[in-house]
Amino acid sequence: MMRMGVIISVLLIFLPLRAMAQTEEKSPAVPEYEMILVEGGNFYMGDLFYQHNPDALPVHPVYLDDFYIGKYPVTFEEYDAFASANGLPLPNDGGRGRGNRAVVNVSWDDALEFCNSLGYRLPTEQEWEYAARSGGRHEVFSGTNARDSLDYFAHFQYNSPPVSQPVGTKLPNGLGIYDMSGNVYEWIGDWYMQYHSNPRRRYKFSLDRSDLRVIRGGSVMQLPFPIRTYWRVYTFRDTRSPEIGIRCASSVIPQEN
Repeated sequence: MMRMGVIISVLLIFLPLRAMAQTEEKSPAVPEYEMILVEGGNFYMGDLFYQHNPDALPVHPVYLDDFYIGKYPVTFEEYDAFASANGLPLPNDGGRGRGNRAVVNVSWDDALEFCNSLGYRLPTEQEWEYAARSGGRHEVFSGTNARDSLDYFAHFQYNSPPVSQPVGTKLPNGLGIYDMSGNVYEWIGDWYMQYHSNPRRRYKFSLDRSDLRVIRGGSVMQLPFPIRTYWRVYTFRDTRSPEIGIRCASSVIPQEN
């Protein structure tokens, strides 16, 4: 099931759920994955633009430390190298080719395992939105506020065929990050919960408490609404969909003096 009327074609494959924590463990199995350093700071998270999406309200202040996030979504080439090295099945490409296309048809656990193999993790929802908005700027779409310029920044229903596209072929946002609006939804490390009426209150729950996981960014099959930077969608962790892919993140480890 998906929230806010966003229609996503999903292929559900029920596998034993792996109770994975958001850890960062290094493995040399996959080619180097390019990351962008994002300087932390304060920003207001949620639908501060139109105030009409109840799933992204109330708007609330968030502070983030510095972190790293993937410059691009993970590609089939990158994921295939990981899967082959670990004896895992290759995700279905729908007969549309692999290579530099954004990988799809991977579950939340698949995505987390891939990122963990590189010493990374999945981004938090706060990190994802802050990075998508070029460091917390007031950006409706990643890289622009103007609907008229969206074609330059995003693959979506009006300008691309309904399959994941090669990464990095549109303009980046203000941080040099590509494809955060459109192309593929991206798995978030958090399970879905509504924003609290007291936004300053923080909650920490085990990921085993719910099988619902957040996905962000919209996809090539979507209209402009779901590819907005504040738009929230959720699905089950074992969903494998031709619209959902991966972007990794990592905390910045303080340097010892």
